[in-house]
Amino acid sequence: MKRIFSRLVFLGLTAMVMLTSCNEDQSYADRLNEERNAVNAFLANHRVVMSVPEDTVFEVGPDAPYYRIDADGNVYMQVLNAGDRVNDKAKKNEPIYFRYARYNLATWYANGIWSQADGNENTMDAVSCSFNYSDYTLPSSSQWGYGLQFPLLFLGVECEVNLVIKSQYGYTSEISYVQPFFYHVRYFHSQI
Repeated sequence: MKRIFSRLVFLGLTAMVMLTSCNEDQSYADRLNEERNAVNAFLANHRVVMSVPEDTVFEVGPDAPYYRIDADGNVYMQVLNAGDRVNDKAKKNEPIYFRYARYNLATWYANGIWSQADGNENTMDAVSCSFNYSDYTLPSSSQWGYGLQFPLLFLGVECEVNLVIKSQYGYTSEISYVQPFFYHVRYFHSQI
């Protein structure tokens, strides 16, 4: 009898834990929906152009619009400095160095405050980050995701941009977290 009772208690506790965890955990679809809402809330405060200009001549500056860079709306770019788009394009496999700060848009959306920035933008003693342009076979390049390389499809290497990057195009180690980020990025030919 004690054995049956203890099994029932165990099964009851297990069921309670499972029900509680099911209520607390969100589905992947729910997380994607929250990510979309956070990005849309951020972009609602800015001008947005839904495609790259045909001539790839972007408006530049802090009042420039955010351009949707990919068809699915995973990356939006505001060009602060276009660099030399004609004579200074990144070449395949070229090492590109960058300084960046990134802020979690999901935290901003949920709390109305900006999180502490990640990155190496304001610390010159921090290691420079880099990738080999358009080579995602190297872990040193692929770890950053696709989104950080998109601006170099259109702009000169010495450019500066603000980016909104959804999780699918962000850090590969963080894709499953489904968290969008706002980035401020400056690109360089050499390590600084």
